Amino acid sequence: MAIEREKLVYICYSDIAGQVRGKGFPARDLEKRRRFGVGWTPTNIMINCLGRIPKTPFGPLGDLHLVPVDSQDVVLDFGDGTPVEHWLLGEVRTLDGVDWECCLRSLLRRALTELENEMGLRILASFEHEFYLEGAEERSGDAYALSSLRSNAVFSEEFIGALRANGLEPETYLPEYGTKQYEVTVDPAPALEAADRAVKLREICRAVARRHGFRASFSPLVTRGVAGNGVHVHYSLLDKEDRPVTWDPQQPGELSEAGGSFAAGILRHIRALCALTAPSVISYDRLKPNSWSAFWGNLGLRDREALLRICPYPQAADVDPAPCYNLEYRASDAAASPYLQLAALVFAGLQGLREKLPAPPITEGDPEALGPEKRQEMGILDLPRSLGEALDALESDQTVLSWLGPTLSQAYLLHKRGELEMLADKDEAEICRVYTEAY
Repeated sequence: MAIEREKLVYICYSDIAGQVRGKGFPARDLEKRRRFGVGWTPTNIMINCLGRIPKTPFGPLGDLHLVPVDSQDVVLDFGDGTPVEHWLLGEVRTLDGVDWECCLRSLLRRALTELENEMGLRILASFEHEFYLEGAEERSGDAYALSSLRSNAVFSEEFIGALRANGLEPETYLPEYGTKQYEVTVDPAPALEAADRAVKLREICRAVARRHGFRASFSPLVTRGVAGNGVHVHYSLLDKEDRPVTWDPQQPGELSEAGGSFAAGILRHIRALCALTAPSVISYDRLKPNSWSAFWGNLGLRDREALLRICPYPQAADVDPAPCYNLEYRASDAAASPYLQLAALVFAGLQGLREKLPAPPITEGDPEALGPEKRQEMGILDLPRSLGEALDALESDQTVLSWLGPTLSQAYLLHKRGELEMLADKDEAEICRVYTEAY
């Protein structure tokens, strides 16, 4: 009797390294796995992007469950006889069903719950992704050009189709400025779903690219001196009735009082936040001046080099600005988990609201030209210039550490410092290669 292929299903989650890891089981067992999922181990979260565990606070001890959550399954069925890829997002819980203190999706849920319970506010968000398509045709002058799409048109169409088939609503897709670099966005969604979409999008992109002989990498940098890949996080505030409350035409920059306090909280803690949102060795090679990337901790109006950018909206009489108005956080990349990125921003914004911080001044032009004294007067902080500096800032910011809790704080710092140590003797080209492969 011939052996028949048996379909598998995977339960996955996004971890400290921004990697999607999990376990599989026969598809016939899916319904009985819905409640308790699969077994998991605390030290699994200490696996870094290089596939190693330099240090762990957990050792070989402990048991957990990786449990499916209420998010649409990802199913990639191309109808051509190739294996159907089927996976679910999950959360890590203790054996008695309590959220595990190092589960990043649970951390984001907690941040959103606190924001709503304390302030009556919700978050609408979207992640803007850039990626490098290894194997795509390279031609001088192809940035933003229609010619960049012709050599991989089938990949592009299948990728967008796979996103839509899995509940992601594609918004834009384009060849970006960098060599073989592309950008894709999907429609905004409630914050937890937006982070789920970000995890799904990256894995769907990698899967479709592989089918067409390409390799998609979301690494912050592929080649030094060439434009890197960011993940820009767009967000706006809603009240409990889902009415937009970020826009106020009477305020500077049309940023509402609540929106201003939220932004101020992010800027106050930005040096520590960078360790969570831009957490690779090469993240800081992308965050440079005059490179259309964040370099200072400032709020700018339609400024693509501001850390927080007030985005434009259509200036038409029949367009309501309120639902269009949003801010964009630009010091982030795909070396981080979307859950941790968004949780950090929500906790920081909530802290600004708790303290009723005034809206930050809105900069016009390059903050470098202001000089150090004026920047200090305006509360514009320098961003960290390296991962090591960012980790030191995180470790010294007790407020940010309190959001993470003692166990996750310790695990995160051990994890990232271990990554630093492993790459300390590598040259620049090798570091880029390693991250390109990992992401």
